[in-house]
Amino acid sequence: MVKFVTDICAQKLIFPNMKSIVVYCGSNAGKRPEYLELATEVGLAMAKHGINLVYGGGNLGLMRAVADGTLAGGARVTGIIPNFLAELEVAHQTLTEIHFVETMHERKAKMVSLSDGVINLPGGYGTLDEMFEILSWSQLKIFHGPVGVLNYNGFYNHLLAHIEVMVEEGFLKPENRDLLIVADNIEELLDKMLAFERKESKLELKNIQQEK
Repeated sequence: MVKFVTDICAQKLIFPNMKSIVVYCGSNAGKRPEYLELATEVGLAMAKHGINLVYGGGNLGLMRAVADGTLAGGARVTGIIPNFLAELEVAHQTLTEIHFVETMHERKAKMVSLSDGVINLPGGYGTLDEMFEILSWSQLKIFHGPVGVLNYNGFYNHLLAHIEVMVEEGFLKPENRDLLIVADNIEELLDKMLAFERKESKLELKNIQQEK
């Protein structure tokens, strides 16, 4: 884990060109076919911009669709999957590269260590866990790349509204709220992420380290 965090910290603060993006999304397909179409579109758009995909290595739901879309567009796809999930035969079989790890923590750290940015698509608990963990890492300056959410058809409206409540009630600084880049279509989101330049936060790691 220490090595992964070291790799992440070595990233540049400004990303004029992103070579790889982690996509967090559901292993379910959702109730409407538009969700699978969206994930495929995201993969195709990334490939069009010369951006490779890093994701959880799954062969189900939106995870498979974004991988297949990226591959169809001619870009590389790297999957990271824990052994226990691979043993359940849910690993994608035609990826450019796949890494097997022991734990979910290793999976998440490895994915981020290979990426220059993060995109969140619709999903469930796992997607939200990944989204807020990377935002926490960004807030603490462990991760320095852009973090985007594709708010397709208002899927994340209620969540974004609650984030505003967190700011209003004094639990989240406005500059840390702004670490989450929001758009309702993939081209706008990629444009915003490609133009991303991190604003310095008042929070420094040294300020949260307790002297023993």
